[in-house]
Amino acid sequence: MTDRQLRIEVVIGSVREGRIGPRVAEWVVDRIERYSAAERDGFDHGLIDLAEMRLPADLAPSTETEAFRSRVASADAFVVVTPEYNHGYPAALKTAFDSLKYEWRGKPIGFVSYGGPAGGVRAVEQLRQVVAELHMVSVRQSVGFQRARRQLDAATIDEMVEDSMQRMLGQLAWWARATRTHGATTAYPG
Repeated sequence: MTDRQLRIEVVIGSVREGRIGPRVAEWVVDRIERYSAAERDGFDHGLIDLAEMRLPADLAPSTETEAFRSRVASADAFVVVTPEYNHGYPAALKTAFDSLKYEWRGKPIGFVSYGGPAGGVRAVEQLRQVVAELHMVSVRQSVGFQRARRQLDAATIDEMVEDSMQRMLGQLAWWARATRTHGATTAYPG
């Protein structure tokens, strides 16, 4: 097993103008940094904004896709920040998942959602099906932000949201260590 710190990539799934995704992602990154400072084996982290990646919707090969492939391949875990649009998730996020195949396999993923009174949970339930098909490990705990903009503007985050985030990071760290350790000696059979 490598001695490098676990690498987690935070993916902003919305590309809409006026989106709140980057603010939610900033909050996620802050919580990852706090978690990593408190834990002996925390995360190194990066941020992938799909609005900046410009992945081809027709899934054609591109320099953007190759850069994305490199980032995904080098990560040990992921947190997807997603809104809920019309009881689903954004098309840009589906394009991101469909643009790659093997790079996703055997890696853990967690979700932070927002939107509507349900806090985006319907988008997450659909995404769990997609990532299962990609052979990813979806951790049980997720974070559903109700009234995300209001909570972030007031800098008063619901205690349940904070607790869910900590639990999710713990689960991601556990799975990332397990899949990295096992993957170092045994190829994924998918």
